[in-house]
Amino acid sequence: MPDARAKHAYSGTNKGDPRVPFDPIIAEIRFGMGLSPRIAPPVSQDAMLARLRGPDDAAARFVIPLWADTYPSPRDYRDLAQVRRAARGTDREAEVLDQQRAMRAAGRDMRGATFAAHLARAATTSDGMRERLTRFWADHFTVRAVTGVTRHLVSPYVEEAIRPHVMGRFSDILRAVTTHPMMLVYLDQHLSMGPNSRTALRRNRGLNENLARELLELHTLGVGASYTQTDVRELAELLTGLSYSPKNGFAFLRNIAEPGPEVVLGKTYGGDVPRLDDILTALDDLAMHPDTARHIGRKLAVHFVADDPPVGLVDDLAAVFAETGGDLDAVVAVLLRHPAAWDVTRAKVKPPFGFVASAVRALDIDVDALAAMSFNEGRAAFGRHLAVMGQPWEEPVGPDGWPEDGPSWITPQGMAGRITWSMIIPQRLRDDLPDPRAFVVTALGPEADPAVVFAAGAAEDRAAGVGLVLASAAFQRR
Repeated sequence: MPDARAKHAYSGTNKGDPRVPFDPIIAEIRFGMGLSPRIAPPVSQDAMLARLRGPDDAAARFVIPLWADTYPSPRDYRDLAQVRRAARGTDREAEVLDQQRAMRAAGRDMRGATFAAHLARAATTSDGMRERLTRFWADHFTVRAVTGVTRHLVSPYVEEAIRPHVMGRFSDILRAVTTHPMMLVYLDQHLSMGPNSRTALRRNRGLNENLARELLELHTLGVGASYTQTDVRELAELLTGLSYSPKNGFAFLRNIAEPGPEVVLGKTYGGDVPRLDDILTALDDLAMHPDTARHIGRKLAVHFVADDPPVGLVDDLAAVFAETGGDLDAVVAVLLRHPAAWDVTRAKVKPPFGFVASAVRALDIDVDALAAMSFNEGRAAFGRHLAVMGQPWEEPVGPDGWPEDGPSWITPQGMAGRITWSMIIPQRLRDDLPDPRAFVVTALGPEADPAVVFAAGAAEDRAAGVGLVLASAAFQRR
């Protein structure tokens, strides 16, 4: 495999290259979680990459449990439901009902705790791009809880399947998410059976194409890429056998897998005996397809730089992705060292979570107080407002995730939600709000819009001044 990091025009160590500007304010706002009064922005692209390649300090400090370690687990719910059925009509039924209520409350509290951990990481990290990359890939590989049993398990899925790989190989993320219980349940893959499998021949169950279609259309090649409905069907048959149950977790079940070879994008996988390795090989090939390189390169450019990114930036990202076989470290290096990524125009609108997280960071909110919030307090301060802004927490509409374009977020209702949050919530989160005349520089940088500086200075009180800064168009953009 060629070392594209060494030979690519913008990917090597190129200190002093006049084509590659660096601005610490842009670095923190565009590629990180925003400015902070406490945490200095990075000093160079090399410093940003060094942090990304180093230990994950934020995850170590604000722990989100892995999916496999989470309580309550789907198996916990299942086991207690069995106990309740056995206790029905007996003296133990009321006691078991109380246990079920307590288990549901534990799941709800954990969902609130993981949300607070996300905010705390964003507010305190000196490695903001790791948080951004984690959210980017979590959205690229979107899942949503389809039952109350898994509502608190979205963040543990991200923590387990995505976050460890954001600077690794794309194929590693693809394998991890495609075989993860959360994805298998979300797209009903655990219900899919090969039409000629041993089990399907005895039951009235059939093939489900959801995962195969999203793999090709969303996760790898992209909409309009070079695949056909036949490829979708053949890939769906190849994926049969990927299964999950609360009792046994992930498993490859040969008895529900379609026997025989499958041809996907002109290559034959598998044989008479279905094997998990054949699926993993197909995933690796999809990860390195030229259309995947283009799709991922464009998505990264759209996410970090502009809704309609420069063609040259997309070309360079796609090229290094292809040359390195999907080495995301090399891709991120090209993104950070590309002149087009440092245009002074803040072309991207922060999605609602990015907006409130950057506000919490700029306000220097006590993260211990955030962690101590009850579930209902968190909903009052954040959850309900995020829903009004158009981004209910971990509840995207479909598998294509949240929109990237600004007009999808800058709606009358969405802006009303952002203004309301800016004017009301900061004073509830912090008794001693900062002086707006200083806060405008903290939040927007030394080159803050003079109109916002004037408005902040002329506000009738600190709450109004801080609210005006947060609600300003300048703060809404990256």
